Amino acid sequence: MRIGAALVGLVAAVSLIAQGMVSAQLMMDAGLFAVVWRMLAYFTVLSNLATLILMARAALTGQITAKVAAVITVVMVLVGLGYHTLLAGLWAHSGLAWWADQGLHTAAPILVVLWWMALAPKAGLTGRDALRWLVWPTGYAAYALARGRVTGFYPYPFIDLSALTATRVAINLGALSLAFVAVAGLLIRIARQLSDRPGSSSKARP
Repeated sequence: MRIGAALVGLVAAVSLIAQGMVSAQLMMDAGLFAVVWRMLAYFTVLSNLATLILMARAALTGQITAKVAAVITVVMVLVGLGYHTLLAGLWAHSGLAWWADQGLHTAAPILVVLWWMALAPKAGLTGRDALRWLVWPTGYAAYALARGRVTGFYPYPFIDLSALTATRVAINLGALSLAFVAVAGLLIRIARQLSDRPGSSSKARP
């Protein structure tokens, strides 16, 4: 598990660094703080950063709980699905920007899913966990909207209160929350099936 976690963390780290370089190029007159502050507006960046931290810890200690492994997997699945269904067609990236995008939205989510399927602990997950995990996207939505109200910058068009009504934004966030719960429910079901297999090692992991 430790080697797999290290690989996932490495991909997330490289992708974040690449995105930082791209952001710095786009914000040539801004300082380091402004670049980092802008990057931290994005769900993708925050989710990949959380993945990096959790994978680094798992790689160093060899331990991660089933609930933590599952929630970061659900979050990264939503990062990939959200980008490729809602956002990918909005920009035409090339060069380093393309590589950063693919790393953050494609490679890292896929590797997290593969790591979870093959190596992560899975025993003990319940249906209630899917609702508890909504804290992450709900907390992000509150943060992004509050930040946007102060700064005028909304990182995603579907939460842009300067272009959409509050009702439309609420509907969009409700739909995304339902998608999050659906993915979480599917992952929990898969976890139960894998944990119930004879000789499954997921029961033995912390």
